[in-house]
Amino acid sequence: MENLDWDDIQASLGGDEAAFERLVRRYQEQIAQLCWRFSRDSAVCERLVQDTFVEAYMSLRSYKAKAPFLHWLKKIATRAGYRFWKEQDKEKRFVPLEELDFAAPDNEQELEPGKAAEILHAMLERLDSSERLVLTLMYFEDCPIKEIAERMGWTGAGTKMRAMRARRKLKKIAEKEKILEKLEWMQ
Repeated sequence: MENLDWDDIQASLGGDEAAFERLVRRYQEQIAQLCWRFSRDSAVCERLVQDTFVEAYMSLRSYKAKAPFLHWLKKIATRAGYRFWKEQDKEKRFVPLEELDFAAPDNEQELEPGKAAEILHAMLERLDSSERLVLTLMYFEDCPIKEIAERMGWTGAGTKMRAMRARRKLKKIAEKEKILEKLEWMQ
């Protein structure tokens, strides 16, 4: 752990508000990038970042410094995003895939990256929050199974099973919507 982080943590615990502000400024961008994975709505992303730092502040005494401070913050942010998805699951509102334009430009075989990302996010919204979380962390954040399991308090085997089920469900969604052939990377 960087001495700078440790010094600011200790100062924060001692009541120095400016010390915690320095921690926020130091890690706000990385936490915002992670939270963007949970919602592509800037207002929601901002709320998730804020929730992460509020929870971190309230739990600062429990930080044991066994891993870098950023890892601890990412664990909190992941759980905040997961809670957000679970709340969304209750409402189960998602973009119908037929509303998305799957047509590639005339001279290109593949979809443009922005359109492919939009389609993928719409498909991910149809998964259970735990399955969506595993795939998001694996493929967008390059997290290994072991790290995902640790962040969420799951077993490694349970995390692998979620990933396998999620990939299978994603493929079934693409088949059902008759878009699998347009998503070559999924086959």
